[in-house]
Amino acid sequence: MQRLIATALCTLSCLAMADCPDWPNRRAETEIAALAAQVAQWDAAYHRRGLSLVDDEIYDQTRRRLEQWQDCFATDSAATAADPLDGSAGAVAHPVAQTGLAKLADSEAVKDWLTARSDVWVQPKVDGVAVTLHYQQGSLVRVVSRGNGSHGQDWTDRARQLPAVPLQLPSKEELILQGELYWRLQDHVQAQAGSVGARGKVSAAMARLVLDQTTAAQIGLFVWDWPNGPAGMRSRLAGLVAMGFGESAALTVPLETAEQAGHWRDHWFRHRLPFASDGVVLRQGERPDASRWQAQPPHWAIAWKYPLRTAVTRVREVTFSIGRSGKITPVLQLEPVQLDDRLVSRVSLGSVRRWQQADVQPDDQVAIVLAGLTIPRFERVVWRMQQRRRRVEAPTPDAYHLMSCWHASPGCDQQFVARLVWLSGNNGLDLPHLGAGTWQALVDARLVDDLLDWLYLDQGRLQQVPGIGEASAGSLVASFQLARGRPLASWLRALGAPPGADAIPADSWDDLEALSLARWQAEPGIGATRAKQLRTFFTAPEILRLRQQLREAGIAGF
Repeated sequence: MQRLIATALCTLSCLAMADCPDWPNRRAETEIAALAAQVAQWDAAYHRRGLSLVDDEIYDQTRRRLEQWQDCFATDSAATAADPLDGSAGAVAHPVAQTGLAKLADSEAVKDWLTARSDVWVQPKVDGVAVTLHYQQGSLVRVVSRGNGSHGQDWTDRARQLPAVPLQLPSKEELILQGELYWRLQDHVQAQAGSVGARGKVSAAMARLVLDQTTAAQIGLFVWDWPNGPAGMRSRLAGLVAMGFGESAALTVPLETAEQAGHWRDHWFRHRLPFASDGVVLRQGERPDASRWQAQPPHWAIAWKYPLRTAVTRVREVTFSIGRSGKITPVLQLEPVQLDDRLVSRVSLGSVRRWQQADVQPDDQVAIVLAGLTIPRFERVVWRMQQRRRRVEAPTPDAYHLMSCWHASPGCDQQFVARLVWLSGNNGLDLPHLGAGTWQALVDARLVDDLLDWLYLDQGRLQQVPGIGEASAGSLVASFQLARGRPLASWLRALGAPPGADAIPADSWDDLEALSLARWQAEPGIGATRAKQLRTFFTAPEILRLRQQLREAGIAGF
């Protein structure tokens, strides 16, 4: 259905926004007015010009954020949210009001809703554009856009150009049908592809005066209700089949439990459908007479949306992770938000350059998606605060590189610990019981200030570290002893030698240190840049200092 701002039972999966911003009234008025203007712009583009400027999930969550702020600050200038359908009503009255739908938050809310109800049916919530079709004496006489639910625009001429909309029906009675114009998609799986802008394509098409045949053929019709049809759902479905709307009837199935509702919701989310969908609709088979329907969410039908594919949330902080090689990675610390079955509280931006281009700062609202349904990914800034409390600056790039931070010194903690983690990991010495947490504890206890200090730690000193008991200390000592027996090739990787350091068979460090730039470059797969990196590594003062320590420790090959 079109965007309907209905009562939503919102949980963490909607927005993490239970707390009100700590703003003075003057700032609240500024922020709310600016966000309200943005939402109004989106509304005007969508309802008046058929243009969807933002994804529907982003729109819904942003509007809820606006309404939450307005509830927090009941100032004269921001007391209520503007109706998103203002100006979209049109001049044509619906013969029966389009009711819209409220939304259920989760399976428990579904169970509560079903408790006092029987004869309930479920169907996919088609992600398209809602319309009313009016037939008299079997002929199509009027098609009205959803508008504000009571009045819409006259789309009859455009609808007559759609092959999916029958101009004649095998019935002489007055027929009023409500349904969804949707963009046809081949074997569409919502969980994998999302809505792919399908609703916006239909809106844009219906905004034209004349449709070309190709576009018209792309628009389908899903009838989801027959307001003046038989009282019982089974009879209504049989009637829809007789009229040629078999697809709609086939995708409307009975249910008795919340578990069945969950099954169909998951099934339609993860299996092929000919259209985009954004959830399921639960309907009672019997409902009040259509003359009593109003343009507001009814008690006899409800929506249960799919898990969010895109979540909008607030940036709490911008931090920077510095890796072993000196790469600086911006990380957004977020208000936790649910995406599918994951609670996301942080997301990486990959590079300082991307962060600077996106211009993300604390308190900004950002859109987060799951890449491949597993990895949180920053999508875009949805809304920037009008008054930013402070600007975060990135660490100085020149301070961090392949040869920086071999000691635990101010500003070097992250890269130094990353070096230790690499050294003990699968790519290095492959030492058990040594992860980032253990290394950080040893660094915090000032037992490891240099990359190789751990070679000389005994069980007694380890047991002085908070959280390291007798058994853990013994395991660590055993791991340290394993390191002494590792071959030269493992030690080279552990120290961070560039790839290709083992291209030339060598029994000792001296053999590799003596190689010239030309000799390195002569090896297959090692170009000029890699040869220079290798030569720099084997002659760097810090590396030579570590080599001397390993020689004194009796490590073979040094």
